[in-house]
Amino acid sequence: MQDKRKDRHLAVFLFKIRERLLRNVMSNSIRIIAGLGNPEDRYERTLHNAGFWKYGGSFRYEKKFGADYCKINLHGQDVWLVKPQSYMNLSGGPIRGVIDYYRLKVSELLVAHDEIDLPPGTTRLKMGGGHGGHNGLRDIIQHCGAEFVRLRLGVGHPGDKSQVTNYVLKRGSADVERAIEDNIVEAMDVMPLLIEDGLNAATKALHTKE
Repeated sequence: MQDKRKDRHLAVFLFKIRERLLRNVMSNSIRIIAGLGNPEDRYERTLHNAGFWKYGGSFRYEKKFGADYCKINLHGQDVWLVKPQSYMNLSGGPIRGVIDYYRLKVSELLVAHDEIDLPPGTTRLKMGGGHGGHNGLRDIIQHCGAEFVRLRLGVGHPGDKSQVTNYVLKRGSADVERAIEDNIVEAMDVMPLLIEDGLNAATKALHTKE
């Protein structure tokens, strides 16, 4: 009986620690936004490059990072925009390089990426989680850990798992591209809210729009 009480107390203690850590993560403002994509021109408008679409700012290539990057002021806060130029599967190294160089926290990172498990016209914000088979996220998790914000841009699924690679490495239809572009604009609209009021407020605003 005593052992069971100890187990319960330990479980409550661990739960409180987890909640405190999660609150600390959620309260951190976004300082770095990284889009995922492949650098060659032939990939520019493919669905897999949705994370590269519609970026503002004046980018320059930095060899020590292996990324195009720039700094913008977003709602009164300096934010680094990063586009790794190392190809999708090796996105983690460049992003980790920027984080370390500017002494940022992984919890201050937002990664924008294509999401086949969401239909075009649907965008979701999410903190943490796995990679879901997305090789860009897989590499970032290996280099940085999983506790960063994801902006999941729905691009749809071809219906057959064996066709996913071929599907995302091509352009979508005009309707699909238009839906993704509209979603990116909506996501950009809630970025000030994300920085000012945090993930919960931004998530509620973004999801309410849908």
